Amino acid sequence: MVVLTLLTVDGVLSAIAAAFFLQIHIGSVPFPISALISGLVNAALVWAALQWTSSPRLAALPLWSWLLTVAALTFSGPGDDIVFGSVGIMEFAPLLLIALGALPPAVVLWRHINA
Repeated sequence: MVVLTLLTVDGVLSAIAAAFFLQIHIGSVPFPISALISGLVNAALVWAALQWTSSPRLAALPLWSWLLTVAALTFSGPGDDIVFGSVGIMEFAPLLLIALGALPPAVVLWRHINA
C-alpha cells in the first residue's frame, strides 16, 4: 500500500507539473509538450502500479489522482487566479492535456485487462 500511495502522489505531482508547463512556447508558436510528457509519465506510473498489485482498479489510482488534480486546477483560486487561462488556440490546451495525459495510461490498463 505504501508504494501505491507514493504512485498516487506522483500522479498529483505529474498533473501539477503538466498544468504549469502547458503554456510553453517555442518562439511564438505554442508547444504543449508537457501534455505528452505527462501522458508518458502517467503510463509509467500505471505500469509500476500494475507491478505491485493484480487489481486494475488499484493500479488506476495514479490516473484517477491525476484526473482529479487536473479537474481541481480548472477552478479559480482565492484571488480569482486561474491555471488554464489562455487565448486563441491555447484555450483548448486543457482538453489536449486531458486527452494526451489520460490516453496512454488508459491503454496500459486496457492492454493489461485484455491480456
